[in-house]
Amino acid sequence: MTVGRSIALFVLAAIAEIGGAWLVWQGVREHRGLLWVGAGVIALGLYGFVATLQPDPHFGRILAAYGGVFVAGSLTWGVVFDGFRPDRFDIIGALVCLLGVAIIMYAPRPS
Repeated sequence: MTVGRSIALFVLAAIAEIGGAWLVWQGVREHRGLLWVGAGVIALGLYGFVATLQPDPHFGRILAAYGGVFVAGSLTWGVVFDGFRPDRFDIIGALVCLLGVAIIMYAPRPS
């Protein structure tokens, strides 16, 4: 269950961070206003909190692995919210990143 919890936390962190950055982008670049920017700042703060809930105690490992989740999540966010069409290299790159996440986080380690 620890792996399942960890994956769920990575997904929640990605939604908070990518969503927060997207809200700031919309507020500034798309001129939607300070309410969007403020919501983005709150979401980005929530991301920082969610990352602390990972069961692994090592900050460097969590953030390194999250980098791979961020890559795949950002491409997915673009598809869902901005009509982005990833090419095969985007998809291959995201899969490589997710493989890296699996190795960093879930490889068996001596106790």
